[in-house]
Amino acid sequence: MGQFDSTLAAEAPMNHATAANVGMTENTIYDKCMALARNLWWAWHPEVINLFRDLDPIRWRQLDHNPIALLKEFTPERLEARAAEMVLFSRINYAYRRLKEYMTTNQTWAATNAGVLGGRPVAYFSAEFGIHESMPIYSGGLGVLSGDHIKSASGLGVPLVAIGLFYDQGYFRQQLDDEGYQAEEYVDTKVENLPMEPALAPDGAPITVCVDTRNGKLHAKVWQLKVGRVMLYLLDCDVEGNSPEDRELTSRLYGGDERIRIRQELMLGVGGVKALRALGIYPSVYHLNEGHSGFAPLEVIRERMHDDGVSFDDALREVAQHTVFTTHTPVPAGHDRFDGGLIEEHLGPLRDQLGISYQQLMGLGRVEPQNEGEPFCMTVIGLKLSRRANAVSSLHGYVTRRMWAHLWPWRVEEEIPIGHITNGVHIPSWLAQQMTALYDRHFPAKWMYRMGEADVWQHIHDIDPGELWETHHTLKNLLLAFVRRRVSRQCRRRGESDDIVESSRNLLDPNILTIGFGRRFATYKRATLIMSDQDRLSDLLNDKERPIQLVFAGKAHPKDEPGKQFIKQVANARKNPKFNNRIVYIEDYDINVCRHLIQGVDVWLNNPRMPLEASGTSGQKAVLNGALNLSILDGWWAEAWSGNNGFAIGNGTSHVSDEITDRRDAESLYKTIEEQIIPIYYDRDVDGLPHQWIKYMMNSISQLAWRFSSHRMVMDYTMKSYIPAAGGLSCDMNLR
Repeated sequence: MGQFDSTLAAEAPMNHATAANVGMTENTIYDKCMALARNLWWAWHPEVINLFRDLDPIRWRQLDHNPIALLKEFTPERLEARAAEMVLFSRINYAYRRLKEYMTTNQTWAATNAGVLGGRPVAYFSAEFGIHESMPIYSGGLGVLSGDHIKSASGLGVPLVAIGLFYDQGYFRQQLDDEGYQAEEYVDTKVENLPMEPALAPDGAPITVCVDTRNGKLHAKVWQLKVGRVMLYLLDCDVEGNSPEDRELTSRLYGGDERIRIRQELMLGVGGVKALRALGIYPSVYHLNEGHSGFAPLEVIRERMHDDGVSFDDALREVAQHTVFTTHTPVPAGHDRFDGGLIEEHLGPLRDQLGISYQQLMGLGRVEPQNEGEPFCMTVIGLKLSRRANAVSSLHGYVTRRMWAHLWPWRVEEEIPIGHITNGVHIPSWLAQQMTALYDRHFPAKWMYRMGEADVWQHIHDIDPGELWETHHTLKNLLLAFVRRRVSRQCRRRGESDDIVESSRNLLDPNILTIGFGRRFATYKRATLIMSDQDRLSDLLNDKERPIQLVFAGKAHPKDEPGKQFIKQVANARKNPKFNNRIVYIEDYDINVCRHLIQGVDVWLNNPRMPLEASGTSGQKAVLNGALNLSILDGWWAEAWSGNNGFAIGNGTSHVSDEITDRRDAESLYKTIEEQIIPIYYDRDVDGLPHQWIKYMMNSISQLAWRFSSHRMVMDYTMKSYIPAAGGLSCDMNLR
């Protein structure tokens, strides 16, 4: 199936947002630049990113690539002068025209394939959205997946609105002390430097919502921001009418106790539906991305009962037909659970309006409704209040059906109504500019219109191996320059000696095999697995002919002490002389750090404990840029590895003993590096080209890039979930 790419294709206007998105009549260069900055469309268009960078490269980097903050440092007159100096006028005008065309043209994939959604859009709920590093309302993979989802919805023209929370302190900024221990710092975000504005009701009044609880009302204002063609609405509890405690409710992502979490999720779900109504938006589909928004269908049920007089049971059946639920983790701690007291305190008023008992409400969140000792689980209510539920990879679907089989005790495991739609990544956001230029030279004209077609990517085999390798080495050198800047800054902040700061400016060697690891430092992801035998690792790092070097990045949850100890172990490796400064840890992992890593490393390492990795999209990002995956056969890699497109750790099985599993996987990891990766990487011809390695790179790109894109993912959701749900069609979740 062909795809339209948001980098090139103009996109259909969405009926619910037309008034906010069109009618741009900016005349001055300053106005046009600000219009570009206020739609996050720029974040996946390199030519617009380069425009902002060229205005002031140093400040661009210092301001975390925030174009609004950058433009505010210019007067209109100074900006005009700078644009004249840099000969930017035609580039600015061209980008501005492209944005206007993008917002108004209707030649899209969805215009042809998803017309039923045009009048009533999909409402996509998520607790976090990772769109760009300048918009810090995400923590990791779930948020980045949500961001990629709405970017592709925009690119395909799928009528969709997104609902989340605005965290004015975001997720924490990470710094390590002299001992390598993680410290968390929360920084207030300057709203005026973000592309947000108050959401307005049809009558022009700023929208606020109110959610009742047993101990008072929760209030929130609603912000809106444009992500291409998609409007993202964010609820913010820092408003008058809330107690001082509640004004801080949405200040931090994943930063509070269970009471804060349930209040955030109440506002996301119930408050989110109320916000949509205040905006005059009546979705045909409610997509709950993870259980955090599981309360949303209850509010829709209440509306149906109030407006049309139907019973609770009838309203539930009807609303469930229009609800899609995606679960993202097989890790038990990833499924929020609340005791009955918290549920009654926060859902009690809504329960009264639904006309159901406390036991009935609790039963909606329990596997065993009558089990009074079982807490209320947000994943369970998501599964019970939807008729289309999916995991995020084929293997995760299998694990999820087994995990929740008790919800359907009358069915055999294979018939559990939970399917899978494998995650993908937004290609324009993660593909390096240098790789894009390479593909542009060798792929068919306008190849990005056809990103989802396998034959397009076969043209990677037409590229001269030397040209591909040279492009990869350019990206590798950019990564090493980035690592040196970041590490030297870390050393200066800790007050380390001038000699250490200076040596950090020469870390790593572009000619050495470089392995990258970047993700949350949850213990099941086993960041330290490669360090389990330090003597063996030292031999690999210090081999005189064929050494390796490692770059790590990632955060541990503030309350995850074992995860913090993993960070400490990795970070302190720099002090161990046997490792020869060939293990580097980069602080404050975010989208920007991830982008540099996945574009520049030779190998992307992923070694979670099976089967706890639901998908693992960072490896998909690495594929686009020619890095090879070295991964456990879990998540997406279990359906991607072919034997000649990367490397596998283990054989796809795990022992009942975690200790034995870890020991076996560590042995497999070392052997794979020693016996497969190093020989292939360092086997060079007279021109210094590793031909078999380059062949693996080409196989990886040609086999996987088209399969694991978020455009393909969103098309799958549209055809398999959204369109049937919009029509209220009954199904048994046949996504397998």
